[in-house]
Amino acid sequence: MSLLSEAIWAPSPTTNRGQPTILSSDPKGERIAYASNKSIFLRSIDEPSVSKQYTQHTAATTVARFSPSGFYVASGDEAGTVRIWDAVGEGATKGEYHIVAGRINDLAWDGDSQRIIAVGNGKERFGHCITADSGNSVGEVSGHSSQINTVSIRQQRPLRAITGSDDTSLVFYHGAPFKFNTSLREQHRGFVFSTTFSPDGSVFASAGADKRIWLYDGRTGEPRGQIGEGEHTGSIFGISWAANSKMFATASADQTVRIWDVEAGKAIQSWKLGGEGTSDIRNQQMGVVWPAGRSDGLVISVDLEGNLNYFAKGSPQPTRVVRGHQKSITAAAISGSTLFTGSHDGRILAWDTSVGTSEQVSGDSHSNFVAGFATSAEDEAEIYSVGWDDTLRSISVPDKSFTGAATSLGFQPKGVATTAGLSLVAASDSVTVFSKGAKASSISLKYNATSIAAHGSVVAVGGDDKLVHIYQLKGTDLHDCGIELRRATSAVSALAFSASGDKLAVGSGNGKVYAFETSGDWKLVTDRWSAHTARITCLAWDESGKFAASGSLDTSVMVWSVEDPGKRIKALNAHKDGVTGVAWQKTGRVLSTGGDASVKAWGVPGQ
Repeated sequence: MSLLSEAIWAPSPTTNRGQPTILSSDPKGERIAYASNKSIFLRSIDEPSVSKQYTQHTAATTVARFSPSGFYVASGDEAGTVRIWDAVGEGATKGEYHIVAGRINDLAWDGDSQRIIAVGNGKERFGHCITADSGNSVGEVSGHSSQINTVSIRQQRPLRAITGSDDTSLVFYHGAPFKFNTSLREQHRGFVFSTTFSPDGSVFASAGADKRIWLYDGRTGEPRGQIGEGEHTGSIFGISWAANSKMFATASADQTVRIWDVEAGKAIQSWKLGGEGTSDIRNQQMGVVWPAGRSDGLVISVDLEGNLNYFAKGSPQPTRVVRGHQKSITAAAISGSTLFTGSHDGRILAWDTSVGTSEQVSGDSHSNFVAGFATSAEDEAEIYSVGWDDTLRSISVPDKSFTGAATSLGFQPKGVATTAGLSLVAASDSVTVFSKGAKASSISLKYNATSIAAHGSVVAVGGDDKLVHIYQLKGTDLHDCGIELRRATSAVSALAFSASGDKLAVGSGNGKVYAFETSGDWKLVTDRWSAHTARITCLAWDESGKFAASGSLDTSVMVWSVEDPGKRIKALNAHKDGVTGVAWQKTGRVLSTGGDASVKAWGVPGQ
């Protein structure tokens, strides 16, 4: 039996400083497509918590473009592969083509959704023209001496195409088949980052690192002139046209998004992220899309942090900011109706589990890898986090902000637990108890700790010696009970107490999960939870204590029953690059996080 996929709360687009990030919208203006890690996400514009994930790329993805028909998406990756797949149905792959021996930087469809030009950084060539259905050659990309960053195809006949490169030039092509026609070398003095035809094909625009915007005749390629000289003060990374072909939007490293009137040759609207007089590289605007098929004039940009900023005419600030993780989520925990997630880069987000929206936890966050969260049954208003910046931090759940100063640990944490107002942090050779941010006690270990969990006065510590060691908390001191749970046949990798504290789940490095009763002699409840094929990374019990969820590096999420140990409900391939967190939002609904930086909601059949 399988878990039911209910929602995908998508990550942010992958961004790189000094490199354009491409956003694409479908013809109806309902969804945007973008690359994130090794996946492509198709995300609803009006309901960002609704999205679809394509996971068939084996290398980090770089670009995705909807076909003009809206039925297909073409996507590229760092290995030089382009994939064509179904954007409407289940995402079935229609074609896979190797274009260049390097990164795919951009793609363009012709107006018939039949031909594609893919460009990038190759060794033998910088791009190629192919048919979408068979990959047959329909021309050649030539005339450049450096990697090509951008390409656009005129949607009307006669077909024309334009490419822009690091060699500061643009090349104009006639087609089809596409052949070199003209090289435009006088307009730009730096890398050309974006060039695109207007929807009616009458004109195309180019922009780049020299902060210049040029307009050209769409049929002949003749330069018409430059507009807006000096207005952008940083590299221009993206251009996107309005459906009426009279205006276009630009995104720049100067933290601004601007709307330009083509006939007037000037900017008619400008938004500065972070406010005037501020300078923060995180607010650099790396890409922009003006979704077609909409009457509200919405413009969406992406900044260097990966946030999607929604702009409306007349509004001085973004009307909406959609946030997500860019890097792999490394830890997750739920407190009440709020899911907290931390990622490889130290970013911590708080998710409203009822609607799937997130906001960044305010204050001084971890500077890198978030190693764990701990929530307390006694106090749902506070949650603790540890990171590989060797600090312990507390977060106010209602305020979604860090409270107080960070506590320096002096060691790299393996995990964190909390109980009775105390925080317990495991290092490889010790467990340290903190009270109100101050060290209260510490106990040395004769084994390497891998995980920790606590409930009431009982503390469980998992080790690489394949044992779970049980301790008693008396005041702020830990005392070894002399109890060792000997069942795992591999290093213990995850621990979780049930809500009532009467059961302890134990996950191991070989994918097996065990459950013990915590009263009396710690009787084994079951050792039959053994369908995972790789290390267990996370465990969570539901409120009743009858069901446990597990996540593994094998990319799967599974739900287990205490009453029927041989039964399992699974979600295979739940997260690309492994599952890193599981939590029960409520009875019958499991949330999971993973290496693909996404959060997913699963319905449990029968609950």
